[in-house]
Amino acid sequence: MQNYCKTIGALAAASALVAGNASAGTSAPAPVSAPDSSISYELHTGYTSEYLFRGLDLGQDLVEVGVDVATEIAGFGLSAGAWYGSYDTGFDGFRDYDIDELDLYAEVSRDLGFLTAAVGYIYYNNEDVAGRNGFVAFPDAQEVYFSVARDFGFANASLTYFWDIELDNDGYSELALDRSFELTPCLALNVATNVGFLVEQSDFTAWTTKVGVDWAFAERAKLSPFVALSIALSDEDNTAYNGSSNELIAGSMLSVSF
Repeated sequence: MQNYCKTIGALAAASALVAGNASAGTSAPAPVSAPDSSISYELHTGYTSEYLFRGLDLGQDLVEVGVDVATEIAGFGLSAGAWYGSYDTGFDGFRDYDIDELDLYAEVSRDLGFLTAAVGYIYYNNEDVAGRNGFVAFPDAQEVYFSVARDFGFANASLTYFWDIELDNDGYSELALDRSFELTPCLALNVATNVGFLVEQSDFTAWTTKVGVDWAFAERAKLSPFVALSIALSDEDNTAYNGSSNELIAGSMLSVSF
């Protein structure tokens, strides 16, 4: 079966598009098993038809690349990474722009037995683009988030609160569920869903569901095509979700762990 996986995977990798799944705002599939080591790394790159961020359509044709590193020290899980994305947007209604974004993030987690608690930091560095009247259409931002998660057997569940320390995200929070099903030794089906909520506005934002497949075509590499559907839930006219709509996207991710 291992030779079968490698043979079929090599043929698939030669012609497949690679793309990101972080844009859908749902939990990512489990990483490829890395060799025994105190530190693990993952490189990934991909393409998504639309940059969907927490249920919001930010642009089209997202191309991304990223790196993640994780380890454990004294019972604490430590992880960090960088994500770079480039996409097209016509935010002012007259011109299309190619926007570049760089995100830097880090997290500390602790398994408490009955649940896992984590605190993390995200820095969003956006390309400076002047909009109407000279304002910066895509300002930089920083968030600190607090998360609790637990495996209930039928699904993994998590609840996360994102605190924007530079701008205002209206106390965005997210309840998420995900589960992976092993179909074959080299194929897994991943299902994830989440609902966003603006604490300060007491308003739901979007319900996003993602279905993807992990194809382990090599010992430490996988190809992960996916589709995601986001259903708009907000009716607030003084938030970023005013006028948001249902979105259907698709893409694929190629990742390597070592």
